[in-house]
Formats: sequence, C-alpha cells, structure tokens
Amino acid sequence: MSSSSVEQWVDEVAGFTHPESVVWCDGSDAENDRLIDLMVSDGTLIRLNQEKLPNCFLHRSNPQDVARTEHLTFICSENPEDAGPTNNWMSPTDAEQKIRPLFNNAMRGRTMYVVPYLMGPASSPYAKVGVEITDSPYVVANMRIMTRMGKVALDRINAGADDWVPGLHSLGDLSPDRRFIAHFPEKRTIWSVGSGYGGNALLGKKCYALRIASTMGRDQGWLAEHMLILGLESPEGDITYIAGAFPSACGKTNLAMLKSPLEHEGWKVWTIGEDIAWINVGPDGRFWAINPEAGYFGVAPGTNKKTNPNAMAAVSRNSIFTNVAMTDDGDVWWEGMDGAVPQHVTDWQGHPWTPANGTKAAHPNSRFTTPASQNPVISSHWEDPQGVPISAILFGGRRARTVPLVYKAFDWEHGVFLGATMASETTAAATGAVGVVRRDPMAMLPFCGYNMGDYWGHWLEMGHRASNPPAVFQVNWFRTDDQGRYIWPGFGENLRVLRWVRDQVRNGHTTSRETPVGLVPTPEAIGTSDLGLSAQDARVLFDVDRDDWLREAEDQDAFLQKFGKHLPPEIRRQHQALQHRLAPVTA
Repeated sequence: MSSSSVEQWVDEVAGFTHPESVVWCDGSDAENDRLIDLMVSDGTLIRLNQEKLPNCFLHRSNPQDVARTEHLTFICSENPEDAGPTNNWMSPTDAEQKIRPLFNNAMRGRTMYVVPYLMGPASSPYAKVGVEITDSPYVVANMRIMTRMGKVALDRINAGADDWVPGLHSLGDLSPDRRFIAHFPEKRTIWSVGSGYGGNALLGKKCYALRIASTMGRDQGWLAEHMLILGLESPEGDITYIAGAFPSACGKTNLAMLKSPLEHEGWKVWTIGEDIAWINVGPDGRFWAINPEAGYFGVAPGTNKKTNPNAMAAVSRNSIFTNVAMTDDGDVWWEGMDGAVPQHVTDWQGHPWTPANGTKAAHPNSRFTTPASQNPVISSHWEDPQGVPISAILFGGRRARTVPLVYKAFDWEHGVFLGATMASETTAAATGAVGVVRRDPMAMLPFCGYNMGDYWGHWLEMGHRASNPPAVFQVNWFRTDDQGRYIWPGFGENLRVLRWVRDQVRNGHTTSRETPVGLVPTPEAIGTSDLGLSAQDARVLFDVDRDDWLREAEDQDAFLQKFGKHLPPEIRRQHQALQHRLAPVTA
C-alpha cells in the first residue's frame, strides 16, 4: 500500500467536508512556525514571555470543551458484545447515520490539515502509522510534539505499511450536543467531531494508541496499555524496568519522571514513557515495551519543583499550555505551583482573577504539551527499536483506605486479577462526579477498545506465552489516617517502594510478609522510620483490614458479574480464592 491510498481517502473526506484548502503536513520547523504565527494572529494561541518561556504558547479552549467526554465516546463494533459492558456501543450503521452527517460541510471556510504520524520509534518494528485529518491548527501543533509527524510516517506508508489508521477530526461547532468520538475496530478507523480537547482531538493519543491499538494487539498478540515505563538504576549500575498503570491524576507522570531523593546513594530513575506502553513478548520470553509517543500531555495543577522538578524543567521551553492562568508578565501559573499565589492573573477563560475570586485560576484539567526529549531524566534507551524488558508491573489508584501502600501478587494470574479489580477515586480528567470510587481495570476503563472480559483473557494468554512474565504489584500512595491526612509523603519518596519492588523481583520474599491479599513489605524494607513515620502510621500503611476487604470483595463481585460469559474462569477462581483467604478461621 502506498501514499496513493491516503490521497484517495483525503480526496473522499474533502468531498463532503468541503474545506477551503488542503495542507499536507511535513512536520518541518518552517511549517510549524507558519502555523504558530497563524494561531497567534487569530487568537488561538497567545505568545508567552519569550525570555521566561522560550517558544511557549497558551491556548484557551471553549469552556464546554475541557476534558475527555467518556459518555460521548463510542466503540462502533459490528457486535455489541465485542464492545462489552464498560464501553458505550453504537452500531456502525447508526454511526453512519448519526455521526457521519456532522462532517458534511464542517470544514467550509477552514483549512484541512493532513497529518501523517508515527507511533513509536522510527526504527522500531513495533511502531505503527496513523493519518489524522483535522481542521484545527492547534491539533497539528500538538500532534507535532506528541508524535513523530510528517515525512517519517509517509515514508513508512510508501515502504508498504498497510495497517495505517485513518482518523477524521473536525471541531464542528464545538457543541456538546453534536460531539462524538467514535472508534471502528473492524475498520481501524476513528471519527471525532465537536471537540478540540487533547484526548478527544489528538487522535494518536487515547483513540489510536489505546482504543484502536488494544484491538490490534488482541488480533496480533501484543498489549496496548495506559502505562508509564521507567528504569530504576541501582548503585551497582543495573537497571530494572518497571511499567505502571494509574488512572489520570494519580501520580503517573510524577512517578515516571521521579527525581530520586537517594541519588547520592546511586539510586536514579530514568523515563522511557509517562502514559502509554505497547508491550510485546520478546524472543527471550520477557515482556518488552516501547513508548509510542514523542511528547507528554500532562496535567498542570499540582505540578511544581517538589512534586515533579523534571516536568517543570521540561515545560520551560517549546511547550504549549492549555487552560492554565497567565501572569501579568506573560508567564504561566496554576494552583499548586511553587511560590506565593499571585495577587492578580488572567484566568483560564481570559478573565481577571485574584485570590478573592474563590474560583480556580487554572482549570483543574489544564495541560502542558512538551517534547519528551526535554525531560532531564529521559532514558538513553527510550527510542530503542526493541523497547526495554519489563521486570515488574504496578497497578495503582487513589484509595483513602483498604489498599496498602504496596503489595505483591502471588503469581501472574493473581496479578491479572489485581489489575482487573483495581479501583480509584475519580478525578477531573474525565467529566462527571469527583471523589467517587470506580473500578478502573488496568487503568483502561475509558480506553479498552473491546470487551474488558476478553481483554483480561488476552492478558492471561500473554503471560502464559511469556516464559518470564513480569511480577505484579498494587500500589496506593493515597492512604489516609483517621483525620484524613495522607500518611505516605509520596512524590520522590516513592522511590523507596520502587526499590522494594526491584528487591522482590531480584531476591524474592525475604523482606515481605504474606497477607490474604498479597505480599506486603516490612516497614523496615521501605524505610518508614527513616521518613519519621510513627509505628502506628506504618501499621496503617500496610494494614489489611479483613472487614474492609470483605466489603471490597463484595464490590468486586458485583463488578465482575457484569461480564457474564466473557469473564475468564481464572479471574472468577482468583476472586473465590480471595474470599476464602479472607474468611474467618473457625476452630
């Protein structure tokens, strides 16, 4: 297949969207400069203080278009069972009748941009090609940071890549009433209309790299996961690669870019990826992961020099900020940033703001888009064609109680069960209520492109194919005491948990004790006393309360029942085994 197939598709789309002109993007600096100048002149972007933030810009989105809209996101498989109970399903025929007409004349008076892009390192056999058509220059500028865009992707198509994924995006009129994000797994096609927000509009990100790629992985024998990838370097110089699945705003980016507080002892963390991992079983029987992205689309509020100093360094140039506040001298600001709260800024909607307003100056889901190469701790192996070998997988969520700081699964099947039943308290990254506990299997609830029960079956199969699958752990940085205070300091100190994970992978169970839910570390193994935590705090941090867990098991059961015959028997057996281990011992 050659670029003529792309040209044919572009001509077809232009035939019903009726753009004023068509621009094929090459990803060059000159092209980007032209686009930036265009957006600055029409107000889409604001040029920030170039002395403080060289080549950085601010974008303010429509106030009704500030987050992923899961209720308007659909899997359009032929069979509703293939979408499963956790996805919204729409038949391809209904999508053709309901969504497709919204693109008619949608680009009239606008430029259509054709954006060929590569997901994954250019030399990797695991990389995949996509082509996004969009009428948003903001999307083009972000895709240039987030992917390898332009000629590198077209070259791959011309070389015979026949599984390129077409993605059609239009801002439409930005009305939530006419907003849809539709995925067609059989055709491997994406439609998105009515939103300019990152996760809805940067189609290489969640739409392709997770929803469509997860179905490709199912069919081709690999995994597309909502996971960070990091390398933990020990004082001896060896590196242990760890993947981690965390729902949005649960510290995933901070962990992936962690600045080690024990660097003076020789412990360092290197970033391979901070959001998405594509995982294959290598010839050596291990899991090997690549980061398909080239940039970071991170949550700004709460990011500062304590929580994520490496992110702060990365975003200081060549970055696009979305829905943050702007200071009077053209710098950016958001809640949780270092230093005193400014007495006056322009808020994310362009209005004057002072602390007396009582509102957020930056939107809680405001973002930065920045090149991965600017991360001070980017791994020298982040673009290795074969990826990096994964020794451990972390599943994490935001839980005030029940779940210990960290515990290890008994084996691979138990680990898949931990991922299948993980839960977290909701955040602002998705529209809906905040603070409600919801099951978010493998942090893929909004992103799995097919039936979640079948997805767990695929996970189990991947582990059986691997002669040396990763060890699996669950983590929870957010355990609180009776006063609602976080017990664990988190951020850089999470290195202590990573260090224990490495020890478990390499040396077995010497620094752990068995509980009904898994293997928890001894407080000494984590170094709680070094952090000044009391014995009581340490006890709560690793506590497995039987009553809490019986309630947890009951809630898990209600969730698992949704999957009917698609629930793998191994997952049901693991749940029964947990209930058995929790049952009171009778004389």
